[in-house]
Amino acid sequence: MPAQDRAISYRPTDPISELIAAAAPDWALFCDVDGTLLHIAETPDAVRVSDRLRRAIEGIARCLDGAVALISGRRIDDLDRLFAPLRLPTAGLHGLERRDGAGRQHRLADPTDMEPLRPALREFAEATPGVLLEDKGATLALHYRGVPARAAAARDLVTRLTAGRLDRLRVLDGKMVIEIKPRIAHKGEAIAAFLREPPFLGRRPVFLGDDVTDEDGFRVVNDLGGLTVRVGEDGRTQACHRLANVDAVLVWLEALPGAMAERAKGYQG
Repeated sequence: MPAQDRAISYRPTDPISELIAAAAPDWALFCDVDGTLLHIAETPDAVRVSDRLRRAIEGIARCLDGAVALISGRRIDDLDRLFAPLRLPTAGLHGLERRDGAGRQHRLADPTDMEPLRPALREFAEATPGVLLEDKGATLALHYRGVPARAAAARDLVTRLTAGRLDRLRVLDGKMVIEIKPRIAHKGEAIAAFLREPPFLGRRPVFLGDDVTDEDGFRVVNDLGGLTVRVGEDGRTQACHRLANVDAVLVWLEALPGAMAERAKGYQG
């Protein structure tokens, strides 16, 4: 059954225990960040990474010989700052920039694509208390979490600005944020690129995400025979499993090394 059909007909209800039982040492783990590993905050700069989460990621990375990557809409530099001293293979800006397992940097986007959109978006944000324009260079994100009543106005503005440009640009309507990015890459393509390289090569992909911006990743990983997990109980999705929230993700991550060690014993037996 195609991945899209699974999204329509299947309402995932797997508890954490079933996803723990599925753990295997041949996984390659890919994780979205905001809303998946971290609770969404009022502003992008307000999020924090706990030592507990860092330890959980380190433990899994050891079990998987380094086959753990962050797949985010944030810039790589921002992710490095948040997760320091961890320095993981990372895809930033929805795959427009990527650091592979050998530490090489790959960049696809030209930030000038966003230049014609900046003035009107900046003016709207400055004139609307509670709206924030996050300028990431190659992408622009208009956050309205502080004033949800202005969602329609934000969408109307983005629609007007991107009219006639959608052959090159893509608009992602996420959780209290509208993001504009070049069409040349998405999270699924970033995951596929990692899987062509060590230490991910030959492993089964597993991808966790929480929002519409992660659906490309779910589709690609499903097509590759991997495991997909949507975080949160709302929204239709192409993911085949769910975890209830960020706290459930952390519990699951902490349990994976032990479950993988047990599975590895079974392989050896």
